[in-house]
Amino acid sequence: MRIASSTAANLPLPGWAYVPGETADAEADHDTLWQAKALVPAQFFGYVPARHPALRYGIALNDAGYFWESQEVLEAVWAAAPQRGRERVLLRACIQIANANLKLRMQKPHATARLFGEALNAISDMLARRPPTPGDGFADRFPAAALATLLKAKLAQAALSKADWIAIGSVGVI
Repeated sequence: MRIASSTAANLPLPGWAYVPGETADAEADHDTLWQAKALVPAQFFGYVPARHPALRYGIALNDAGYFWESQEVLEAVWAAAPQRGRERVLLRACIQIANANLKLRMQKPHATARLFGEALNAISDMLARRPPTPGDGFADRFPAAALATLLKAKLAQAALSKADWIAIGSVGVI
């Protein structure tokens, strides 16, 4: 996925990918993540813009293999998203996918499958609430049906390995 926003493109990648239990000698690169989190308003009104730089950065972090970091940034966006909104549901699914990817890296395939299943359920719920006319929100612009298809394919596999992680942005550009 391309990060089109100039602000998101200027955000640096963390110095390392944090993996709980594996990078015990180093904590997460919180200073780098703070730069993205600082872009998130206290509250989004109506919807989360599809081109918001922190949102795009969080997805790009996942797609670059920074799964823990992706969760952190996407959770900040989720917390500011409108309550009961479609963006909040889709963000929850993206957070679950990043968490599942982290579990794959940690060689926990059963936890991964459970999280992929929860993400699929959230996306299905969000798609069922499709508005009559799409707008400029994340849930309106993101190809959620394609992501659901990818999740179904992963869940249909007999076993998941480290190579089965999902790049959220691979389903299309928002």
